Amino acid sequence: MGRTAGRSPEDTRRLVLDAAAEVIRAHGVAASLDVVARRAGVSKGGLLYHFPSKDALVVALADEMNEAFRAAVRAHLDPDDAGPGRLTRAFVRASLAEAAEDHEARERIALTAHLITVPAVARLAQEDTAWWERELAADGLPVEVQAVVVAAADGVSGAPLWGATPDRERLDLLRTRLLAMIDEAVAGA
Repeated sequence: MGRTAGRSPEDTRRLVLDAAAEVIRAHGVAASLDVVARRAGVSKGGLLYHFPSKDALVVALADEMNEAFRAAVRAHLDPDDAGPGRLTRAFVRASLAEAAEDHEARERIALTAHLITVPAVARLAQEDTAWWERELAADGLPVEVQAVVVAAADGVSGAPLWGATPDRERLDLLRTRLLAMIDEAVAGA
């Protein structure tokens, strides 16, 4: 199947990434590029034009997921907040907002579990973790407070995989308490 007239290369790339996410969630990373191409409605050649190998496709998908979370954190930055803990507060807000999206969170976690089995994605995840560690370490919080707050936010955002998504009231309570821990640490510094 050739490129559909009027569809931009970016549209095609988006179709392939979305199809890859669906196929990998359902069949794992062993799924063929042929299956991904069919799901996207593009030729295998069209897929390979954008992603020259399965590893390239899988890494692009993982990289996109990392960037989507970074964008979510940036979207939760308070423009009126320039003080210590600003990034950590946004990280908490973004993480708990994602945890509230039960079905989407479960799908995202399931996809991540498949992707992380690819060595290139595991390296990308290590690089992303190191990036977050550097950024959060420079956020001006005591290391023990930052570690506990981030671990709690990460933990609750992973809960949907096990069907344990807290209800909205519990998420609001947790968000309030984690943000208060940050504020208390800043006030005590």
